[in-house]
Amino acid sequence: MAEYTMRPATEADAEVLHALVTAHIKEGHLLPREVEEIRRHARRFVVCEERGEIKACAELAPLSSRVAEVRSLVVSGAFRRNGVAHRLISELRDRAASMGFDQLCAFTHDARFFVKQGFSIVPHVWVSEKIATDCLSCPLFRRCGQHAMVLPLHAISRYAPADLPRVAVA
Repeated sequence: MAEYTMRPATEADAEVLHALVTAHIKEGHLLPREVEEIRRHARRFVVCEERGEIKACAELAPLSSRVAEVRSLVVSGAFRRNGVAHRLISELRDRAASMGFDQLCAFTHDARFFVKQGFSIVPHVWVSEKIATDCLSCPLFRRCGQHAMVLPLHAISRYAPADLPRVAVA
């Protein structure tokens, strides 16, 4: 694989991002997106380029003042299994933390990747912001088959190991 670069997306990338997302909807892991919606939110995307061609993307979508969601995580076939998705998630995690979000969430049919990134599977109701923003109007509400995943962004950094309570084990 040739060298690739990560960068923030721009409105000029909207058509390519839309094509990338649309091409991967058939895999059953993404919801359809309108090109105008992507254009409006282009600055929330991070893209991975190889020789100037976008090969992967992911969006950091605010759901509330404290929760942001990973959306439209797509890595083109030949780019998979090379750490690109991990780098995209790392970039979104860093962005979310620097913007003051307390939690990053994702909704996925295959939780394994997100668990490897430090996310935990939780009941959907624990991400009420997502339910209110998107799920209530979705035709698959209550039967979508997705896992709700969350990653606390500040809990780990708030405590030094010495501050954690000690538990006696018998």
